[in-house]
Amino acid sequence: MEYSKETLKKLIDEKILRHFGCKEQEVTEQQIYRATALVVRDILMEKRSEFESNVKKQETKRVYYMSMEFLVGTSLKNNLFNLGIEEKMRAVVADYGVNIDSLYEMEPDAGLGNGGLGRLASCYMDAAATKQLSCTGFSIRYEFGIFKQKIVDGWQMEFPDNWLDMGDVWLVPREDEAFEVKFDGRVTENWENGVNRVEYTDYNSVIAVPYDMMISGYDSPAVNNLVLWSAKSPNRIDMDLFSRGEYVKSMEKNAMAEAISKVLYPADDHYEGKALRLKQQYLLVCASLQSIMKQFMKECGDVYQLPDKVAIHINDTHPSLCVPELMRILLDEHGLNWDDAWDITCKTLAYTNHTVMSEALERWPESLFAEKLPRIYQIVREVDRRFGLILNEHYSGDYAKINYMDIIANSQVKMANLCLACCHKVNGVSKLHSDILKNDVFHDFYYIMPEKFTNVTNGIAHRRWLCQANPELSGFITELIGDGFIRDANELVRLLDYENDRAVLERLQKIKHNNKLRLAQYIKEHNGINVDPDAVFDVQVKRLHEYKRQLLNVLHIMHIYNKLLENPSADVKPRVFIFAAKASAGYVMAKQIIRLINMVAREVNSNPLTRDKLKVIFLEDYRVSLAELIIPAAEISEQISVAGKEASGTGNMKLMLNGAITCGTLDGANVEILEQVGKENIFLFGMTAEEVIKQWQSGYSPMDIYNSNQDVRLVIDRLKHGISGTTFNDVAYSLTQGSYGSADSYMTLADFDSYKNIHEEILKTYSDREKFNRMSLINIAKAGVFSADRAIKEYADDIWKTKSVKW
Repeated sequence: MEYSKETLKKLIDEKILRHFGCKEQEVTEQQIYRATALVVRDILMEKRSEFESNVKKQETKRVYYMSMEFLVGTSLKNNLFNLGIEEKMRAVVADYGVNIDSLYEMEPDAGLGNGGLGRLASCYMDAAATKQLSCTGFSIRYEFGIFKQKIVDGWQMEFPDNWLDMGDVWLVPREDEAFEVKFDGRVTENWENGVNRVEYTDYNSVIAVPYDMMISGYDSPAVNNLVLWSAKSPNRIDMDLFSRGEYVKSMEKNAMAEAISKVLYPADDHYEGKALRLKQQYLLVCASLQSIMKQFMKECGDVYQLPDKVAIHINDTHPSLCVPELMRILLDEHGLNWDDAWDITCKTLAYTNHTVMSEALERWPESLFAEKLPRIYQIVREVDRRFGLILNEHYSGDYAKINYMDIIANSQVKMANLCLACCHKVNGVSKLHSDILKNDVFHDFYYIMPEKFTNVTNGIAHRRWLCQANPELSGFITELIGDGFIRDANELVRLLDYENDRAVLERLQKIKHNNKLRLAQYIKEHNGINVDPDAVFDVQVKRLHEYKRQLLNVLHIMHIYNKLLENPSADVKPRVFIFAAKASAGYVMAKQIIRLINMVAREVNSNPLTRDKLKVIFLEDYRVSLAELIIPAAEISEQISVAGKEASGTGNMKLMLNGAITCGTLDGANVEILEQVGKENIFLFGMTAEEVIKQWQSGYSPMDIYNSNQDVRLVIDRLKHGISGTTFNDVAYSLTQGSYGSADSYMTLADFDSYKNIHEEILKTYSDREKFNRMSLINIAKAGVFSADRAIKEYADDIWKTKSVKW
C-alpha cells in the first residue's frame, strides 16, 4: 500500500485523538512521537500479516533465531527508511511544528543488548526481512536493559536504563499467548506399557508473556517478528499474607518471578546471580520452544517433519538449553522414544560460536543445574552418558581428553559441549576464528565430526551504518555510482573507478570533516571539551574487555604525552583519541581501565603544554545511537585485540564502511579486511595468533620488557606514581607480575613497540592527504562483502536450508 502525506497525516491525527484525547493545536512533542510510532507500527503489523499469509501458503521453512541479546537501537528512523516514507513523514510532523530529527533524538535505544553479539543479531533480523526470509527472533524483554553508564570522578557508575518509558510504543503484548515455565521441584518417572511417564511436582511456576516487536526490511514486503518474553508470577499477590498485614511478603513471589526479566546479564559472581542467569536462559528457551512447537503442530501436525519445516539457531552458548528442552518436549509431551527425539533435535538445531574466551563457553555448577532444572538435568545427564560412549569409541583410554569433551565433568555442566554433541552445524564467525575452533579449541570434536563445522563471517546492516548514519556520504556515493549499493552492497566496488580522481577524494575528505564537526559539537555539549575537527580522529569504541586491549591504546597515549612533555614545541599533527565502552558491572579490572582512560583524559586535556596537540575523550553510555554519530567521524579504527582472541568483530566493518582505516592486529575479521583492501590500505602491527602461542610456550616474561624498554618502563612507573592524583598499582601489577603465568595475559607489553611504530606510520601517511583519502575510498569500496545480506544468505543456503518467500 502506498502512503501519501495526506494519509499519514490523517492516521496520526486519529492516533492523537484516540490515545491522548486532544487535537492538533494541543498536542505535545512527546505525543507526536508516540502517535507517529504507533502509525508506523500499524503499517508494519499490516505488512506482517500479509507476509505471514504468504509464508503459510508457500509452506516456507521457518527460522527461529535464539539470542540473549538483540541490540536494536532506535526504531523510528530505521523503519521509516526501510518503508521508504521518511521524507513524507518529515513533512507530516513539520505540519505540527516539529522537526522529525527531534523525534529521533527523543527515542531511547532499546535496552535489549550490550555489544557486538546483540548488534549482529539485529543486523541479521534486518537482512532476513530484506531477503524475504521467514525469521523470528526470540529474546527477553529486559525492563532495564544492561544499565545506563555515568562517569563519576572517572569511575563507571551503573544506573537503571528506563528505556520502556518511551520504547514500549514499539511492543505489542500478547497476554493470551503466555506460557508456563517450571523451576525447582521434583521429577518422578514411571514406565507404563513401555512408555516413560514423567510427573513434575512441587515446582515453582513463572509465566512468560510475549511482546512482539516488528522488524522491517529495506524496500521489502516482508516484516519479521522479534518476540520478547517478560516474566510474571501466576499469582501476583498472596491474599492470605496480605490480609494478615504482611504486605511486602505477599508480593514476594511475584517480585522473584519478575526479577528474571529485569536486567540483562546480572552479576554472577555469587550463587544468587548464577541462579538468576540460569533462570533467564531457561525462561527464554522454554517459552520460545513451546511457542515454536505450538505453531508448528497447528500448521503441520507431524512432529517427525520438524527438521524439514523448522530451523532453530542457537546464537552463542546462552540459549544452549534448547537442546534438552526440545528433547523434553519431544519425549514428555509427544511421547517419542529417545532415538527419534534425538535425531529430530540434532537435525533442527544449529549453533554459532562467537568467542574462544573460556568465560563465554558457559559452565554451570552441576548442583545448581540439578536443583533449578531437575527434568532438564535428567535429560542432559542421559545425553552425556550416550555421548560418552561415542567418545570412548574414538578416544578409549584417553581419560583427560574425554573429561575435557564430556558434557558433565568435574561437577560442571558444559554448555558449548552440549551444543557440539547435538547441533547439525557449528559455525565460527570469521575465517580465522573458524580455523581456531577446528584446529585448537574444538579440535577433538572436529576430528570425530568434521561435517558439522563451517564458517559464516559476520556481516553488518550496511543500510543502517552507511545510508542512515552517514547520509551525506551515502548521497555522494549515489551521485557517483547510483543507488544500487543500497540493496546490493557489492555495488560499492564500483567506487574504485574514482580512486585517482582528486575531486572525488577531496569531496570525501570534506564529508568526513563535516561528520567530525558534528561529533565535535556532541563532545563539547556532553564532555565540555573543545576538540579540533582538523585533528586526526582515532576511535576505539566497543565493549570493555582486557583482550580488546583498550589498555594498550591508553598506555600508548601516555607515551605520546611523555614525549610531548619532553618537547612541547614539537611539530606534530594534533590527535583526538576517542573511547566509548561499558564494562560489566562485576568486572573490576575493566572498570579500572575505564577510570585510567578518564584520569589520563583529565590530565592531558587540562595541560596547556599538550592540549592543543593531544586530546583524550571518553564518551559515556555507549549505545547504537551514539555509535551512529561516532563511526562516520572516525578516521582511524582501533581493532587491536591480541591475535587469536577476537572471533570476528563487527565494529571494524562499520568503521571501514564509513572510510576509517583499520589499525589492527591479524585477528578476527581484520584478516579478511586485509584480504579485501591489501596491506597498503590497512595499518597492521603486532604478533600473529601463531606467534602469540609460541611466545607463551617459550616462557613470556613481561618484566624483561619492562626492564629493557625505557618507553614501557616510563608509562608503567607513571601508573604507580599516579595520574591526576590517582595511582593504578593494580593495573601495573597485572601487566608486569601477577600470578605465575598470568602477568600481561593479553600481551599488551609484547605488542607495545609494534603498536607505537604503526602509529608513527599512521601520522606519516595522514600527512599525505590524497594518499590517505584514497585509502579511505578503497576501504569503502571493498566493504560490500561484509554486508549482513551476504551472511544471512550463507546461513539460509548452507545451514538453515530455507528460501525466500516469493511475492
